[in-house]
Amino acid sequence: MLRSFLIGLVAGQRGITPLATIGLATYRGEVNDDLPLQKLFHNPVVTAGAVAFAAAEMAGDKMKSAPDRTIPIGLGVRTITAAYAGAALAPRGQQVSGAVVAVAAAMVSSYIGLGMRKAAMRQVGQTPSGLVEDALVFGSALAITNPQLTGTQGLLEQR
Repeated sequence: MLRSFLIGLVAGQRGITPLATIGLATYRGEVNDDLPLQKLFHNPVVTAGAVAFAAAEMAGDKMKSAPDRTIPIGLGVRTITAAYAGAALAPRGQQVSGAVVAVAAAMVSSYIGLGMRKAAMRQVGQTPSGLVEDALVFGSALAITNPQLTGTQGLLEQR
């Protein structure tokens, strides 16, 4: 359940990144493809599309007009992607628990992350703080969902 919790923390910061990295993990065979529609990620076009959406979200985050992550639609997206990613990373038979854990982590971390980002923005500005956040979020998501790719399999084994 650790990976479900951790991907929930990621979802609180970027709504689409968990889906994109689950897509990559599914495509690479690092996670089971038991969830509805998850087999679609075996198609490289679908996986690339999810990654492109995540990149677009990260780019949009740097715009002055970007809304806070805690607006209702932002929390809705985070709820859906956290649930899906949390379920995908949970041990077989515990997908519902994995989804619940991930959603709870995402909701709490959305507010904490927003506060931290606003503090960082006051110090270094929107774009630099966003780029650092993007690197942390994407790197973490990749390590959580693709442990063989990132060499973190000893730390984050799926049981």
